[in-house]
Amino acid sequence: MNTPLLGTGLSGLVGSKFTQLYANQYEFRNLDLSTGVDITDSQSVQKAVEESDAEVIVHFAAFTDVSKAHQEKGNKEGIVYKVNVSGTRNIAEAAKQSGKHLIHISTAYVFDGEKKGLYSEEDAVNPIEWYGQTKQWAEEEVLNIHPTATILRIDQPYRDDEFAKLDLLHRIKKGLEEGDLPPMFTDHTFTPTHIEKFCEYLAWVVEHKPQGIFHATTDPVTTDYEFALKVKEQFGLDHEVEEGSLEEYLKKTDRPYQKNTALDTSKLHRAMQK
Repeated sequence: MNTPLLGTGLSGLVGSKFTQLYANQYEFRNLDLSTGVDITDSQSVQKAVEESDAEVIVHFAAFTDVSKAHQEKGNKEGIVYKVNVSGTRNIAEAAKQSGKHLIHISTAYVFDGEKKGLYSEEDAVNPIEWYGQTKQWAEEEVLNIHPTATILRIDQPYRDDEFAKLDLLHRIKKGLEEGDLPPMFTDHTFTPTHIEKFCEYLAWVVEHKPQGIFHATTDPVTTDYEFALKVKEQFGLDHEVEEGSLEEYLKKTDRPYQKNTALDTSKLHRAMQK
């Protein structure tokens, strides 16, 4: 008999791959509108969580479109705040009250991007745009309400197969195939998260329930340009990848953009080796 596991956002880019890969291990219940649960409604969440025998909740659900989120900057009545902050508060409270372990999926966008090198879990958060700000507040809700919870920060998740909402890899692939890939930044660094590998980390966390914040990206630090070259090589595509500059791009937009979101994952790997 499979172990029951509650989750939010199990139909999304990351969550759907986790349910696919671990269908023989867990009996998933998705807490979202399709199953009658509105995470922004505390009573709806509380009822669903109390009714479950699951010992763990994995909270994937979030409003992740950074550009659209920027349009709601400062609006605590908007959908971005309601999903990312209020929704997380409701999940954390329900998990705490029912004695369930909470795993909250967060983001490297809680940092300002000014650091040279990899960000560790001890580095101060300082989000510079609304998506990152709401995710920082979500982390605070989790830590304040459910101190024994696990927070996993990821960055630029991508998967092997194509999903309805294109990830970074498949957006680049599509741009190369159609000949309209924009210049790719050579001065923006990040650590991509290969979702299939991340799911292995997540399965370990579900089993061992470590407490605190862990960086859980999977790939070495790279730039957009370098990543695009790898995509081109992986799929054997002919179109050229043009070099671009984030510094120049920022002169033409009012949306803040972190120069570096690369994460140091050594804390998680040390924990997994114990």
